[in-house]
Amino acid sequence: MSETPSNFTVEPEFTNKTLSVTEINTATMAMTPISPKYRQINLIWGACFGAVLAIILTLFTSGIIFDLPENARPYVIGGYVFIAISTLRNLIYHVFADPLIQYALREHDLNYQSGLIFRSLVSQPILRIQHIEIRRGPIELQAGLATLQVFSAGGVSHTFNIPGLVYEDAVSLRQFILDHKDLAADV
Repeated sequence: MSETPSNFTVEPEFTNKTLSVTEINTATMAMTPISPKYRQINLIWGACFGAVLAIILTLFTSGIIFDLPENARPYVIGGYVFIAISTLRNLIYHVFADPLIQYALREHDLNYQSGLIFRSLVSQPILRIQHIEIRRGPIELQAGLATLQVFSAGGVSHTFNIPGLVYEDAVSLRQFILDHKDLAADV
Protein backbone atom coordinates (compact mmCIF):
# COMPACT_ATOMS: atom_id res chain seq x y z
CA MET A 1 0.00 0.00 0.00
CA SER A 2 1.45 3.36 -1.00
CA GLU A 3 1.12 6.41 1.17
CA THR A 4 0.18 9.86 -0.08
CA PRO A 5 2.98 12.38 0.49
CA SER A 6 2.13 15.03 3.07
CA ASN A 7 2.79 17.89 0.65
CA PHE A 8 0.38 16.48 -1.94
CA THR A 9 -2.85 18.46 -2.33
CA VAL A 10 -5.94 17.24 -4.06
CA GLU A 11 -7.31 19.79 -6.52
CA PRO A 12 -11.08 20.25 -6.48
CA GLU A 13 -12.77 18.52 -9.37
CA PHE A 14 -13.71 20.93 -12.17
CA THR A 15 -17.41 20.97 -12.93
CA ASN A 16 -19.33 22.78 -15.60
CA LYS A 17 -22.91 21.65 -15.22
CA THR A 18 -25.72 23.08 -17.32
CA LEU A 19 -27.99 25.57 -15.59
CA SER A 20 -31.50 26.52 -16.56
CA VAL A 21 -32.54 30.15 -16.73
CA THR A 22 -34.88 29.61 -13.77
CA GLU A 23 -31.89 28.63 -11.58
CA ILE A 24 -30.14 31.94 -12.26
CA ASN A 25 -31.70 34.73 -10.24
CA THR A 26 -29.95 38.07 -9.90
CA ALA A 27 -33.06 39.56 -8.27
CA THR A 28 -32.09 37.87 -4.99
CA MET A 29 -28.55 39.27 -5.10
CA ALA A 30 -27.96 41.47 -2.05
CA MET A 31 -27.22 44.90 -3.49
CA THR A 32 -25.70 47.75 -1.47
CA PRO A 33 -26.93 51.29 -2.18
CA ILE A 34 -24.45 54.12 -2.62
CA SER A 35 -24.24 56.97 -0.13
CA PRO A 36 -27.25 59.33 0.04
CA LYS A 37 -24.73 62.19 0.01
CA TYR A 38 -24.24 61.50 -3.71
CA ARG A 39 -27.84 62.49 -4.46
CA GLN A 40 -27.56 65.57 -2.24
CA ILE A 41 -24.44 66.68 -4.10
CA ASN A 42 -26.13 66.16 -7.48
CA LEU A 43 -29.19 68.13 -6.38
CA ILE A 44 -27.15 71.02 -5.00
CA TRP A 45 -24.88 71.05 -8.05
CA GLY A 46 -27.85 70.96 -10.44
CA ALA A 47 -29.66 73.78 -8.64
CA CYS A 48 -26.49 75.90 -8.56
CA PHE A 49 -25.90 75.33 -12.27
CA GLY A 50 -29.46 76.40 -13.10
CA ALA A 51 -29.11 79.48 -10.88
CA VAL A 52 -25.82 80.46 -12.55
CA LEU A 53 -27.40 80.14 -16.00
CA ALA A 54 -30.33 82.32 -14.88
CA ILE A 55 -27.94 84.93 -13.47
CA ILE A 56 -25.94 85.00 -16.71
CA LEU A 57 -29.12 85.37 -18.74
CA THR A 58 -30.25 88.19 -16.42
CA LEU A 59 -26.92 89.99 -16.84
CA PHE A 60 -27.20 89.81 -20.61
CA THR A 61 -30.79 91.03 -20.65
CA SER A 62 -30.55 93.73 -17.96
CA GLY A 63 -28.73 96.19 -20.16
CA ILE A 64 -25.59 96.17 -18.00
CA ILE A 65 -23.51 94.43 -20.65
CA PHE A 66 -25.40 95.61 -23.76
CA ASP A 67 -28.89 96.74 -24.72
CA LEU A 68 -31.26 94.26 -26.27
CA PRO A 69 -33.88 95.30 -28.80
CA GLU A 70 -37.53 95.32 -27.66
CA ASN A 71 -38.45 92.37 -29.87
CA ALA A 72 -35.96 90.15 -27.95
CA ARG A 73 -38.30 89.85 -24.94
CA PRO A 74 -39.98 86.59 -26.10
CA TYR A 75 -36.53 85.03 -26.57
CA VAL A 76 -35.48 86.07 -23.07
CA ILE A 77 -38.61 84.56 -21.58
CA GLY A 78 -37.98 81.43 -23.66
CA GLY A 79 -34.44 81.28 -22.27
CA TYR A 80 -35.73 81.45 -18.69
CA VAL A 81 -38.33 78.77 -19.40
CA PHE A 82 -35.67 76.54 -21.02
CA ILE A 83 -33.32 76.95 -18.03
CA ALA A 84 -36.15 76.26 -15.56
CA ILE A 85 -37.36 73.15 -17.39
CA SER A 86 -33.82 71.78 -17.87
CA THR A 87 -32.90 72.37 -14.24
CA LEU A 88 -36.15 70.87 -12.97
CA ARG A 89 -35.77 67.81 -15.24
CA ASN A 90 -32.23 67.30 -13.98
CA LEU A 91 -33.27 67.62 -10.33
CA ILE A 92 -36.23 65.25 -10.73
CA TYR A 93 -34.01 62.71 -12.46
CA HIS A 94 -31.51 62.71 -9.59
CA VAL A 95 -34.24 62.48 -6.97
CA PHE A 96 -35.48 59.21 -8.48
CA ALA A 97 -32.42 57.73 -10.24
CA ASP A 98 -29.63 58.18 -7.68
CA PRO A 99 -31.24 55.96 -4.99
CA LEU A 100 -31.43 53.16 -7.57
CA ILE A 101 -27.64 53.03 -8.00
CA GLN A 102 -26.42 49.91 -6.20
CA TYR A 103 -23.52 47.51 -6.23
CA ALA A 104 -22.76 44.02 -4.98
CA LEU A 105 -19.41 42.41 -4.36
CA ARG A 106 -19.60 38.66 -4.43
CA GLU A 107 -16.98 35.99 -4.15
CA HIS A 108 -16.14 35.95 -7.86
CA ASP A 109 -17.66 39.12 -9.34
CA LEU A 110 -18.50 42.77 -8.88
CA ASN A 111 -21.96 43.94 -9.94
CA TYR A 112 -23.23 47.44 -10.64
CA GLN A 113 -26.86 48.42 -11.19
CA SER A 114 -28.13 51.82 -12.34
CA GLY A 115 -30.71 53.57 -14.47
CA LEU A 116 -34.18 54.96 -13.98
CA ILE A 117 -36.10 54.09 -17.11
CA PHE A 118 -33.48 51.94 -18.80
CA ARG A 119 -32.14 49.73 -16.01
CA SER A 120 -28.67 48.25 -16.37
CA LEU A 121 -26.90 45.50 -14.43
CA VAL A 122 -23.22 45.00 -15.20
CA SER A 123 -21.39 41.99 -13.78
CA GLN A 124 -17.61 41.93 -13.96
CA PRO A 125 -15.77 38.76 -12.91
CA ILE A 126 -12.97 39.62 -10.49
CA LEU A 127 -10.66 37.43 -12.55
CA ARG A 128 -11.21 39.74 -15.58
CA ILE A 129 -10.55 42.99 -13.69
CA GLN A 130 -7.30 44.35 -15.04
CA HIS A 131 -7.07 47.59 -13.11
CA ILE A 132 -9.11 49.43 -10.49
CA GLU A 133 -8.87 53.10 -9.50
CA ILE A 134 -10.33 55.35 -6.87
CA ARG A 135 -11.19 58.82 -8.19
CA ARG A 136 -12.04 61.83 -6.00
CA GLY A 137 -12.83 65.31 -7.21
CA PRO A 138 -12.83 68.31 -4.89
CA ILE A 139 -16.54 67.98 -4.09
CA GLU A 140 -16.24 64.24 -3.42
CA LEU A 141 -13.20 64.92 -1.25
CA GLN A 142 -15.18 67.38 0.90
CA ALA A 143 -18.11 64.95 1.20
CA GLY A 144 -15.93 61.94 2.04
CA LEU A 145 -17.00 60.13 -1.13
CA ALA A 146 -15.18 58.44 -3.99
CA THR A 147 -15.80 56.88 -7.39
CA LEU A 148 -14.46 53.40 -8.07
CA GLN A 149 -13.42 52.88 -11.70
CA VAL A 150 -13.23 49.27 -12.84
CA PHE A 151 -11.18 48.40 -15.94
CA SER A 152 -11.75 45.12 -17.70
CA ALA A 153 -9.01 43.03 -19.25
CA GLY A 154 -8.91 43.82 -22.96
CA GLY A 155 -11.00 46.96 -22.63
CA VAL A 156 -9.83 50.30 -23.98
CA SER A 157 -11.52 52.38 -21.31
CA HIS A 158 -13.10 51.65 -17.96
CA THR A 159 -15.84 49.06 -17.83
CA PHE A 160 -17.96 50.96 -15.33
CA ASN A 161 -17.84 53.49 -12.48
CA ILE A 162 -19.41 53.08 -9.08
CA PRO A 163 -19.98 56.69 -7.94
CA GLY A 164 -21.00 57.90 -4.50
CA LEU A 165 -19.11 55.37 -2.41
CA VAL A 166 -17.99 56.29 1.07
CA TYR A 167 -14.22 56.64 0.69
CA GLU A 168 -13.40 53.91 3.23
CA ASP A 169 -15.78 51.51 1.44
CA ALA A 170 -14.14 52.29 -1.92
CA VAL A 171 -10.71 51.56 -0.43
CA SER A 172 -11.98 48.29 1.08
CA LEU A 173 -13.60 47.20 -2.20
CA ARG A 174 -10.44 48.00 -4.14
CA GLN A 175 -8.24 46.15 -1.68
CA PHE A 176 -10.52 43.08 -1.64
CA ILE A 177 -10.46 42.91 -5.44
CA LEU A 178 -6.69 43.33 -5.59
CA ASP A 179 -6.20 40.66 -2.93
CA HIS A 180 -8.58 38.18 -4.56
CA LYS A 181 -8.21 38.68 -8.31
CA ASP A 182 -5.24 36.29 -8.47
CA LEU A 183 -6.92 33.83 -6.11
CA ALA A 184 -9.94 33.58 -8.43
CA ALA A 185 -7.66 32.07 -11.09
CA ASP A 186 -6.76 29.20 -8.77
CA VAL A 187 -10.35 28.05 -8.35
